Amino acid sequence: MRILLLFGLVAVAVADVTRFEGEKVFRLKPTLDEHVTLIKDLAKSIEVDFWKPENPELVTIDIDVDIHVPALYLDLVNTILQQSSLEHEVLIEDLQEAVDAQADSGPTPRAHSYTNYNSWDKVQSWIASMASFNPNLISKQVIGSTYEGRPMTVLKLGKKSSSTKPAIFMDCGIHAREWISPAFCQWFVKEALSTYGSDSQMTSLLDQMDVFVLPVFNIDGYDYTHKSNRMWRKTRSRRSASSCIGADPNRNFDAGWCSMGASSNPCSDTFCGYTPESEIEVKNVADFIRRNKSVIKAYLTIHSYSQLLLFPYSYTYALAADHSELMKVAQGASSALRSLYGTRYTSGPGATTIYPAAGGSDDWAYDLGVKYSYTFELRDEGRYGFLLPESQIKPTCEETMLAVKYIAAYVQKNLY
Repeated sequence: MRILLLFGLVAVAVADVTRFEGEKVFRLKPTLDEHVTLIKDLAKSIEVDFWKPENPELVTIDIDVDIHVPALYLDLVNTILQQSSLEHEVLIEDLQEAVDAQADSGPTPRAHSYTNYNSWDKVQSWIASMASFNPNLISKQVIGSTYEGRPMTVLKLGKKSSSTKPAIFMDCGIHAREWISPAFCQWFVKEALSTYGSDSQMTSLLDQMDVFVLPVFNIDGYDYTHKSNRMWRKTRSRRSASSCIGADPNRNFDAGWCSMGASSNPCSDTFCGYTPESEIEVKNVADFIRRNKSVIKAYLTIHSYSQLLLFPYSYTYALAADHSELMKVAQGASSALRSLYGTRYTSGPGATTIYPAAGGSDDWAYDLGVKYSYTFELRDEGRYGFLLPESQIKPTCEETMLAVKYIAAYVQKNLY
């Protein structure tokens, strides 16, 4: 009986994994108002997963629109595209094949690896082992728990000091499906610790400043993408008011909250939440930054995909007070990044560089007084989208390290 019950539980667990056979990702290129209307009407009539922009309301002329279409609607979408003058291409022919092909660096090792996408369980073990690795350079602090009760642990990197040092805060994995993001935070910690003492820039940084690293922000969502639905984006919170789960943590900060580029619909992927900081993960991070506001001089948040280095504002088209300086630093960091593999990034304020989006963490941090506030959108530009192969983790992290170190060095020299 017990064995039968066990098999039943295994069957349920397997059945709960979302599959994407025959589903496609299209890139649409609207050049006329009627194309924009067509895309928005399509989104209202069928279930479409917007990869870029993240919400149909953000579609405008002359921006690439990447959409993931379930197999059920492919005939309809193909017919509509053939009957219109809307230019389009297929980026991913079979989404399940792309999901499976992501692990292209050989069999997944049982242990933690910096060139694989690690599950939350592996990341959690890694956090514990890193914190005990070199107590003179690293410590950990739990800043709260997620909705589902997982601990949110910030790693503090920096040479121990009797006096308070200025700091940089960096988080990864706000959006669950952007796996390259947590991979970078892990890479950064490894590089910082292993090059301290040999790399003069990193040694200087950790001697004079601290770096707070939150390896995975949206832990519940990230765990869910590994176990159930690879394409999940939001948190996993539940409210009795709606059958839909979660909110977009990067629309939940109190920065122009739920105005433009965010949705008040709980079923939307860009749902702003019920109130600012309604998501416990957002509140935990915001509380930590508020508590340490006097020392945090830079805020870096890592996302994917698009190859962009963005800074405030996203919730308004108005330019930030420090616009010219923020642009100069972003362009310098992008140039440093490009020097390794030739990867080109575009720099600029969020609203004008991609699209308006209210409630973002970088805007919130900037308005709080953290001047050097940046959002990275890592590789690629859409060929793989959220399914960047593991073979690209190393080059992506190597080049991104150059940009992050550039920003850190600038901040170190320009403390305020």
